Amino acid sequence: MRILEQVKTRLGLEELSRRRRTRRAKRIAQLCKRQDQQQQQQDEEEEEAEEEHHRLQHAVAAAGTQSQADLVTAAADNSRDSPRSSTNISNVTSSNAVNAMPILLPRVQIHCHGNDTQPSSSSATPWKCHVPTIPHSVPIIRPTTPKSPVFADMEGSDEEDHVLENEDVQNYIMDEVMGLAGVDSEAAAAHGSEHADELVSDGMVRLACGNNLLTSEPTLLRQRLKLRSHTIPGDIHSMHKPDPIAADILRKEPEQEQFIRLIVSPTEVPSMEEEEVCNLMQECLAMRAKYLFHEISHPWQSESHQEDDSTHAATSSSSSDPDPDPFRYAPEAASSHAFKMVDGVMRIYSHDKDTTELFPVHDATMFFTDMHRILRIIALGNVRTLCHRRLKLLEQKFSLHLMLNADREFLAQKSAPHRDFYNVRKVDTHVHHTSCMNQKHLLRFIKSKLRKPPPNQNEEQQQQHEQVVIFRDGKYLTLKEVFESLDLTGYDLNVDLLDVHVDKNTFHRFDKFNLKYNPCGQSRLREIFLKQDNLIQGRYLAELTKQVFLDIENSKYQMAEYRISIYGRKESEWDQLASWIVTNKLQSENVTWLIQVTVDPASHPQLHVFLKFVVGFDMVDDESKPERRPTKHMQTPAEWNNPFNPAYSYWAYYVYANLHVLNKLRESKGMTVIRFRPHSGEAGDLDHLAATFMVAHNIAHGNNLRKSPGLQYLYYLAQVGLSMSPLSNNSLFLDYHRNPFPMFFARGLNVCLSTDDPLQIHLTKEPLVEEYGIAAQVWKLSACDLCEIARNSVYQSGFSHESKVRWIGPNYYKRGPLGNDIHKTNVPHMRVNFRHEVWKDELLYVHLGEEKMLPHMQYM
Repeated sequence: MRILEQVKTRLGLEELSRRRRTRRAKRIAQLCKRQDQQQQQQDEEEEEAEEEHHRLQHAVAAAGTQSQADLVTAAADNSRDSPRSSTNISNVTSSNAVNAMPILLPRVQIHCHGNDTQPSSSSATPWKCHVPTIPHSVPIIRPTTPKSPVFADMEGSDEEDHVLENEDVQNYIMDEVMGLAGVDSEAAAAHGSEHADELVSDGMVRLACGNNLLTSEPTLLRQRLKLRSHTIPGDIHSMHKPDPIAADILRKEPEQEQFIRLIVSPTEVPSMEEEEVCNLMQECLAMRAKYLFHEISHPWQSESHQEDDSTHAATSSSSSDPDPDPFRYAPEAASSHAFKMVDGVMRIYSHDKDTTELFPVHDATMFFTDMHRILRIIALGNVRTLCHRRLKLLEQKFSLHLMLNADREFLAQKSAPHRDFYNVRKVDTHVHHTSCMNQKHLLRFIKSKLRKPPPNQNEEQQQQHEQVVIFRDGKYLTLKEVFESLDLTGYDLNVDLLDVHVDKNTFHRFDKFNLKYNPCGQSRLREIFLKQDNLIQGRYLAELTKQVFLDIENSKYQMAEYRISIYGRKESEWDQLASWIVTNKLQSENVTWLIQVTVDPASHPQLHVFLKFVVGFDMVDDESKPERRPTKHMQTPAEWNNPFNPAYSYWAYYVYANLHVLNKLRESKGMTVIRFRPHSGEAGDLDHLAATFMVAHNIAHGNNLRKSPGLQYLYYLAQVGLSMSPLSNNSLFLDYHRNPFPMFFARGLNVCLSTDDPLQIHLTKEPLVEEYGIAAQVWKLSACDLCEIARNSVYQSGFSHESKVRWIGPNYYKRGPLGNDIHKTNVPHMRVNFRHEVWKDELLYVHLGEEKMLPHMQYM
C-alpha cells in the first residue's frame, strides 16, 4: 500500500510539473505574441508618420504662397485628431523632464565623446544619461569577446534572448551605461504614469525612472539587441567567411574612436568644510611649487619651433644619428665662480670677492617648518575624510570608464599598426646596478672566468686567467686560489649554491636581504664580481654590465636606468666611479645612470663626461629603522655629534639643497641637470613621503601612501611619479596581494612598474617583462593598462628629449590627448583623454572652480 501511495504521489507531482510547464509555455507564447503585436504597431506608426511627412511636403509644394507656420499648425491639428496621437512626436522640452534632484548629491551625466568635441557644462542637463546618435559613416563597434554587448544589425543573433517568466512585458533598453535593450509605452507607464506624456519629445524616446531619465535614439530602441561574435559556433578552424564588418578594423583611424564620458559635477555651493580642506590642499601644493627645482627653459622650448612645424622639427631631431663617441671630452674654459660651504649647503658666488649669493635656496628651518605643517594638515579628520572620498570617487570613475569603453579601447589598439605591448618602449626606472643581471647570468659568468682558456687563445687572456684579483688575509690571490680557499670548483657551482635569491627568511629582514648580494655567502666574491672599486678596477663588473647592455639592446624596446652607489667614504670616490665608467665605455642608447666638476671641467674631465649621462640622485637605506623626527632647531651637518643617525627628512633636505644649487650652476653653463629621485615610502614613517613630496621629482616605491589619504591625494594632484616594484616588496615588506599598485593605478596616480633587484627577485632574461607579466595575470590588467604603465615609465625616466620624441611622439610633453601618439605608445586617445579630464576636474575642485593651474603642471 505504501508503495502504491508513493507511486500515486510521484505521478501527481509529475502531472503538476507538466501542467506548470504547459502554463509557462503558454505564457511565453503570449509574451512573444504581444511583443510581435507591439513591433507591428510601431511599424504601422512609423509608416503613418512617414506618410504624414510626405503629405506635408506635397502640401508645401502645392501651396507655395502659404507660410511655413501655417503648415506646422495644420500638421499639429491633424496629429491631434489621429487616434494614435499619444505616440507622435511632440515639442516637449527637456526642462520638463526633471524638475527636482536630491539635495547635496552631485549631478551625473554621460556623454558620447569624440576627440574633436568637448563637453559643455552649461548646456548639459543634470541627471540624464545620453546615448548619442551613431553616424552611419562610423562602423558599428565590434565585440572584443563573444560575450561583449554591441548594437545588433538586422541579421539577428547567435544566441536566444532571455524570456522572463512574469506576465509583465519587460524589454531591454540598450545603453552602454546600464546594459539595457528596448522600451515600449506599457513599460514606461509601469515606471511612472505621471511622465507618460513625455515619452516622446524632440525625436528622443524617454523612459522616466525615479529621478533619472534614460534617453535613446528611436531607431536603436526598435531593434532587438543580441550578442554577436566574429566566429560561428562549431567553426573551430575558421573555415567560414569572416565577418565583413571586422575587415575594416585596421583601416579605421584610431583617432576617430568615440567614447562615453561620465561627468560628475559638484554641488553649486561647496560647504564650509569642503572650502577649508580645498584651501589646505592648495597650501600644500604651493609648498611643493616653492621647493621643487624648475628648469628655466625646457628642451622643447629651446628648439624654438612653432606649433605648425613642431612635428617636422621633432622628427628631424630624432632621426639624427647617435654620437659616435659619447665619451669625447670637449675642452671648456674654467669659470670664475667661487663657492664655500655654509651650514651644510654649498653657496655659489660670481667671484672670490663677491658676497652676493647667486643661487639662494630655502634654509633648513623653513623646510622643516613647512614639512611639519604638511604633516599636521594630512592628520586632520576632515582632510582624511574628504580626501578618502575623492580617491574612492576617482577609483569608481575609472571602473565605470572601463565598463563603458573597454571594448572601444581594445578596438582602438587593434587599429594601431605594428604596435602592441611587446614593441612599445618600457623603461625600468628603478633597478640597482649591482643586481641588474639574473642569477643564471651571474652563474654562467663566474664559471666562464674559472674555466681555463684553451692553449690557442692569445697571451692577454692567458694572463687575465692568472691575474691577481683580491688581497685578503695578507696574501694576493688569483680567482682560482680564491675558490680553492673556499673548497669550491666550477663544477660544484649551481644557482642554489650561489644563494643570491631571496626567500621567506628575508621578509622584514633588510639585513638578510643585503646579505644576498654575496655570492655563495662570501663577501670576497662580491668584492671581485660586483664591485667597481677593487684590485682589478672593476673589470669583471664592467664585462657583466656590457653583457646586460647587449641583452637590453637586443630587446630594442626595453630601457633601464641603473642606480650606482656612492658611499661618501673618501673624496676620490667620484673620480674613481667616473674613471670606471669612461675607461670601460659603459654607455648605451638604452641605458642611463642614477647616482645614489662643474666649475672647472678640465680639472676632472672624466667626471665631467660621466655627469652628462647621470639623470638623477637617489637615497637608499632601510627605511623601517626607527628615527627621531627632525625639528627646525636641528644641528647642522658640521656640528652633528649625536650617536644616532640623522632622520630621513634631514638627509633629504641637505641632498636637495646642494643638488638645487648644483643644478642652477650647471643650467647657467648650459649643462644637463640632475633630478632628485629617492627611495621613499617603502617602509617607515609618513615623514619620508611628506619630505619627498616637497623636494623630489619622482620617488621609488611609495607603498605607505595607502596609509594616508591626504598624502595620496596630494601625490595624485601633483602627479608625482611612483616607480613601484611589487615583486621586490613581496620579498621584503608587503605581500603581493596587498600591494597598492592596482589601486594607485585605478585612481590615476602616476605609477609605473620596475624591477629593483633582478639578481635577487627575477628568474628570466627579461626581468621587466616578467614584472609586467605577473602584474597583468594577478591583477587582470588589460593590454591598454600595460601600455599606459609603459608610457608612464618613459615620462618618469630621465632620457633625453630627443629619445622621448622618437619613442612616444613629438608632442609628448603636452598633457592630455594632444601629447599622445597611439602609433608609438599604443595607448588609445580615449584613455589619455579620460585621465586628463578627471585630473583637471580634481584640480578645478581643489581650486574651488577657479580656472588656474600651477605652472609646473602645464607639462608632463
